[in-house]
Amino acid sequence: MKKIKNIIVLSLGVSSLLLAGGYKLPEQSLNAIGLSDAYVAHTMGADTAYYNPAAMAFMGDKQYIEGDISLVHLPSQTYSNGPVSGKSEEENLPIPTFFYISKPINNWRWGINLVVPGGLTKRWKTPYQKLYAEEFTLKNIELNPVVSYKINEQFSLGGGLRLVYSKGIVKSDGGIIAPVKREMEGDTVEFGYNLALLFKPSEDIHVAMTYRSNIDLKEEGEANLYFGKVGQQYNSDVTVPLPAALNVAISKTWENRTTLEFKYERTYWSSYKNLDFEYDRSIQKNLINLFDTPLARQWKDVNSFRLGLTVKMDNKITAMMGVGIDESPVPLKTIGFELADSDAKVFSLGFRYQQNEKLSWGASCLITDKESLSLTPGVADNAILAKGGTLSGGGAFLTTLGLAYEF
Repeated sequence: MKKIKNIIVLSLGVSSLLLAGGYKLPEQSLNAIGLSDAYVAHTMGADTAYYNPAAMAFMGDKQYIEGDISLVHLPSQTYSNGPVSGKSEEENLPIPTFFYISKPINNWRWGINLVVPGGLTKRWKTPYQKLYAEEFTLKNIELNPVVSYKINEQFSLGGGLRLVYSKGIVKSDGGIIAPVKREMEGDTVEFGYNLALLFKPSEDIHVAMTYRSNIDLKEEGEANLYFGKVGQQYNSDVTVPLPAALNVAISKTWENRTTLEFKYERTYWSSYKNLDFEYDRSIQKNLINLFDTPLARQWKDVNSFRLGLTVKMDNKITAMMGVGIDESPVPLKTIGFELADSDAKVFSLGFRYQQNEKLSWGASCLITDKESLSLTPGVADNAILAKGGTLSGGGAFLTTLGLAYEF
């Protein structure tokens, strides 16, 4: 099969809400968003099944269920460099999540999660940018059944199976710049796993570790390539990683009211070496030079640091707040308009109100502040970004509402 270079990087397979480095979305629940994702060692509800399934073993003798809805607002991003400047569209994306934990069966317990581990709608309408990324839309949905086992009153293990459905759409249009156009769509179902442990050296100190495996997303679908008004359709595929991630966390609780948690995450983006499309036959000759060479990515492993504070108040309200620092895995050499990522700072607030002994509800918000990038001419591979200039704006705002029930 002929291989095709994709100048609209990461097209069908992966993209980003830009809430963490790369295209991963760690914040999935009301609690996690309120705590800036410092939510592994000390978990509180049905979302324990996702953030640390080992901790399910120490929960009460009942069932837990929670549903959340998040609205993600992606501000526009601006590229400033004279006549080739441009600005992306603002985006608003709803993200639902669901969590359930069963009653214990001896020392065993099971749960299930429906989450969105990443996704994007990114659009540029300005001429030079839409040549590379007129539209990127990605929908990722993960079904994650998990189990836990209590070894003793201090130690438990957990793990589960990750089933990820991914669907993507990508469009590029040379418009007045070049007589080329691309329309692609594809999807896939892939599998992975997650592991977890929880150690309680004392009732007020918890130490936790979780690991999510790498999942290679092999997107398969159709592509329409145009030169001028002449187009042809191909069967195509591309494989990109949903990277492995290791989390280590520790929490300390004072008087059963105030909990401080620190979480360190290592995301193994170095598995993303290049982007290489394959087609079922040779593409049009006029497009070979543009699309026929694999595109180097050479991303790097990165760190994330999160700190979260939980305070149980006398008025049935649990207050949450958090801060964090995320590193970007994207080298300036391979940066593009579809994912002009940079290091970020994270800030969050949230609350949960205990309506009665069974029902609770709440809201939380999170802001990701991305650093501006000043590009040195000649560094980036992208023909436009190689001219230098500044990338600014972007980031994200999350607002989440959640409802939980115990029975």
